[in-house]
Amino acid sequence: MGDNASFWEGLIYAHPMCATWKQEAEGSIYHLASILFVVGFMGGSGFFGLLYVFSLLGLGFLCSSVWAWLDVCAADIFSWNFVLFTICFVQFIYVTYQVRSVAFDREFQELYSALFQPLGISLTVYRKIVLCCDAEVITLEKEHCYAMQGKTPIDKLSLLVSGRIRVTVDGEFLHYIFPLQFLDSPEWDSLRPTEEGIFQVTLTAETDCRYVAWRRKKLYLLFAKHRFISRLFSILIGSDIAEKLYALNDRVHVGQGFRYDIRLPNFYHVALPETPP
Repeated sequence: MGDNASFWEGLIYAHPMCATWKQEAEGSIYHLASILFVVGFMGGSGFFGLLYVFSLLGLGFLCSSVWAWLDVCAADIFSWNFVLFTICFVQFIYVTYQVRSVAFDREFQELYSALFQPLGISLTVYRKIVLCCDAEVITLEKEHCYAMQGKTPIDKLSLLVSGRIRVTVDGEFLHYIFPLQFLDSPEWDSLRPTEEGIFQVTLTAETDCRYVAWRRKKLYLLFAKHRFISRLFSILIGSDIAEKLYALNDRVHVGQGFRYDIRLPNFYHVALPETPP
């Protein structure tokens, strides 16, 4: 115990106390470095936040190096600040490279801003999602079918980027699919990864459409590698299905007093008579 006390006493009292303080202030370079440190530590998160932090801290350490070389003439202070400047510079270059490597085409950038960025998805995660669909946006011309009832296999998951899709069953209109909605979320949700199925509805382009498609097997491999992406798509698909079911709250009437349920294509509910106002 005594040894520990003597250690701390030596550490505190080994150096003489400051008897007098310098009357003149340090040079402007020193104060500029301090200002850069204060502003630099106010940076945010994400790629651009890191660029902000490393750029200002790097300039701050550079100013401290110049101050140590010209005013203090201390090799150790100069060396440490220059090493820290070099580290910040290297980090800045690395983050800049990452930002450039995750640049996307206009449609994918708009999709990120509208759907994924509000959920807090980083550009690196979004890049994995884009690469899974081969960074390709597919065009579907007006009145062409994306899927035909009883014929088209369920082998992908698609998200509408622009245009409008008409959903019908046996020629009867069900609902529309609008941009930022999945084209086949109910079909995707109804099958297990190892199961196969075919569409029970027909999806026709009401206008010229553009959509992104992820192949089923390739997307499940991505889910297996990245559980976060799996949970993300689970939330997006669940929300999309809820929107479709809400839109079908007043379900389409089919035939004599029957109405159609999109989630149960082969099941019909007897329509209850409406109460007159």
